Formats: sequence, structure tokens, C-alpha cells
Amino acid sequence: MHQLIENIKAYTPLTKQEIELLTTSTVKRTFKKNELIFSEGKVANDIFYVSKGCVRLFYNANGTDKTAFFYVEGQFICAGESYTFNIPAIENYQAVEETELFVFNKAAIEQLLLKAPKFELIARIAVENELITCQKVIASFVTKSAEERYIDLLTTQGDLFLRVPQHYIASFLGVSPETLSRIKTRVHKKLTS
Repeated sequence: MHQLIENIKAYTPLTKQEIELLTTSTVKRTFKKNELIFSEGKVANDIFYVSKGCVRLFYNANGTDKTAFFYVEGQFICAGESYTFNIPAIENYQAVEETELFVFNKAAIEQLLLKAPKFELIARIAVENELITCQKVIASFVTKSAEERYIDLLTTQGDLFLRVPQHYIASFLGVSPETLSRIKTRVHKKLTS
């Protein structure tokens, strides 16, 4: 909870009353490695905050998992379209390692916003950050090669290579595990020569 409060304080100061409201509006849940947190076909009624661990967002494309994103400590997770429009979700969220989340359900969020309108600003910032991240991922697929995406991931989120199975990283980069292995070899040779 301390991490969540500090994360929010980076955007706006909080009073003791607002911190208390925030604390009573969330439930802490722990998920085991590989456990599904949320699955497609359900209607999303929760927003999650990752306090510990790593979560994989993936889609089921014709029976094959396609990894779209990884969430780590300090990030919010929400099946946005499902949550906003009350429709079945098309995405899945899975704990890649033991993961601790703070869960805000829709009813608690509505009460929180009524009692402390300041949290509307925080919700907007969280949504904007998610939108920017999504745009960066899309742009990288449109403008960069798989090798360039690999180098970007290594540079910006290198710790994922220690936390996440390589086949998930390959899926995220849009390549097969064998191609990822060849890319790693090429990049390593470039860096050591």
C-alpha cells in the first residue's frame, strides 16, 4: 500500500483522510506463478495495481497465446474496453511470477470518486500512461524490426529477461523462440565486438 500511495503522491499530494479512503477502497490479493488473474469472456469490474510481481497481458489468437504486454511493480492494469462499456473482455491477464495486486472494484472506485474528487485526476493520469504505452508498442511494430524491438526491450526493461520465460518474450516481440535466440546471438556479437 505504501508503494501505491507514494506513486499517487508523485502526481498530487494526499491528505490523511484521502489516504485512509484509498486504503479502505482496496483489497490485496496474491496470485501464484502462472495463475490467471482475469480471463477473456468475462466483464471487467476491477482495476489492479501491481505492488509486487509481473503480469502478462495476452490474447488467444486461434488457439495460440499472443503476448501483448508485461506489467510490473508500480503499474495499473485494467481491461479498459470491457470495464468502460460493460462488455466481455478479449484479453487475459496472468501472473508470470508470484504477484501481489491491490484490487479496486468498480463500486469502490465510484464511492472513492464521490468522496474525494482528486482521485479523478489520478485515474485520468493512469489511463493516459496506459494509452501512451500502448501507442509506443504499436509504433515499435510499425516502425522497427524485431531486432530493434529486442534491443529496446533490453535497454528499457532488461530485467524482464530474468523474470519472464523466453517464449513469452518471443511472443511479445512477434517472433518465434528460435528467431529470438538468433536475434540474441547477433546482438551479443555486435555488443562484444
